[in-house]
Amino acid sequence: MESPLLPAEPMLWSGWGDPARAAELPAPVRELLTELLGVRPPAAPAATFGEVRLPPAALPQAVLAALAAVTGEEHVRADDDARIRHTRGKSTPDLLLMRAGDASDAPDAVVLPGSHEEVVEVLRLCAEHRVAVVPFGGGTSVVGGLTPARRGFAGVVALDLGRLDRLRSVDPVSMTADLEPGLRAPQAERLLAGHGLTLGHFPQSYEYATLGGFAAARSSGQASAGYGRFDDMVVGMTVATPRGTLEIGRAPKSAAGPDLRQVFLGSEGAFGVITSLRLRVHRAPAVRAYEGWRFETFAAGTAALRRLAQEGAPPTVLRLSDETETMVGLAKPTDLGTPGGDSGCLVVAGFEGAPGDVAHRREHAAALLVEAGGVHLGPEPGEKWAQGRFSAPYLRDSLLAAGATVETLETACFWSDLPRLYDAVRLALLGALRSPSGGAPLVMCHISHVYATGASLYFTVVTAQTGDPLAQWAAAKRAAGEAIVAAGGTISHHHGVGRDHLEAYAAEIGDLGGEILRGIKERLDPAGILNPGVLIPVY
Repeated sequence: MESPLLPAEPMLWSGWGDPARAAELPAPVRELLTELLGVRPPAAPAATFGEVRLPPAALPQAVLAALAAVTGEEHVRADDDARIRHTRGKSTPDLLLMRAGDASDAPDAVVLPGSHEEVVEVLRLCAEHRVAVVPFGGGTSVVGGLTPARRGFAGVVALDLGRLDRLRSVDPVSMTADLEPGLRAPQAERLLAGHGLTLGHFPQSYEYATLGGFAAARSSGQASAGYGRFDDMVVGMTVATPRGTLEIGRAPKSAAGPDLRQVFLGSEGAFGVITSLRLRVHRAPAVRAYEGWRFETFAAGTAALRRLAQEGAPPTVLRLSDETETMVGLAKPTDLGTPGGDSGCLVVAGFEGAPGDVAHRREHAAALLVEAGGVHLGPEPGEKWAQGRFSAPYLRDSLLAAGATVETLETACFWSDLPRLYDAVRLALLGALRSPSGGAPLVMCHISHVYATGASLYFTVVTAQTGDPLAQWAAAKRAAGEAIVAAGGTISHHHGVGRDHLEAYAAEIGDLGGEILRGIKERLDPAGILNPGVLIPVY
């Protein structure tokens, strides 16, 4: 797969990605949605940009002037366009609210610092004046991670890190690179490609998400089986906090106490603002090869993936769609709705690296998959998946416009718990979203990331919208979260906690775990200005 290397244009304010790529669903797909799920067009059209309802900006002029003195007047924006484009993230509830013209969570201003020192001074000022600060990268959060609690604050600013967008240095001996957090992933790949390198990190949010966001949310990309998760790549960082600066990571590994990188990886901007990252990099692969395999059942495919993960030399990309996802064709979004869907379960395996290494790992994987009952489908399914990899979020926008509620959630557990977790979440979603007339939603799942000890499950749900789609999904999300906790899974494998997962996260880490997080918060951010209401359980 040739990954897109150019930075994308600003995101659609009420949907995903490039507005030019938004498309209406083909008539046969709309008819299928009506026939199978009872989907009907929304009662009202989506709001236009001019119809968006913005609350009055609350930030005192004196604070705006002080911020402008730090960053320059042109880098403090309080216009409607900036405020709307920094409102919330890209979860389905976020998009439903924006499509209804509701920007009630908009920040009062957007501040764009140009250096670490400016970030530190902005945080100092905001702490002094009790102004909440929401660190903002690509705006791709799907768990309410960009919607702060306003109560008790003089205002809210979005701290847009887009000006911190440099490749600062490359160490080809240590195979590391120092990069700034505002770099979008395609920009980072383009800069590293000039040195023959890659991060190898390509999540579905790739076109718009930033390196700082990857770290703050513990992102995991499609090639995690080969390159690792993003938090595995972070060997050092600089963090600005209201109390000052932290420089973390003096060596690849250390026994000098607990690893403080782990305090900020996954912290979602609640403890500090990451202003630079030292990342492990890789030689750009000479060969990329993708292929498909078929298994009769999800259980058989799961067993095969477990063996690949545990017996060494796994593919770089490895994922398994269940029977429903395979039949619908969601693994190949460009083929969605095509008659005669595939049966069984589709495995996509991708291999990247030097020619000899790729050939060796393909041979090893093929022998194991055949022994486990897999049928080789050739390169076409894998290549189609790779080509359509970044199309799925646009498909969600099209489904919302047609009157369907469509959303995703993900979890992870140990291999021995995976069948129970899979069944528990599916049943919870089916039960919560079943219509009074008996109509069932479409619930699909795939294994997206594998480890020697376990794997992640990624669910996609499509159902007809009710009169209150926000309440509809909130009930389903609550039921799924309870099922995840009861079945021994984690509430999030790579989307983060945000506000949406707070209740389940509190149950996962327990009272003492919550006290530890609050203690860190109180020490680093005594005024509580950093992304308030996100991540930290409140009992």
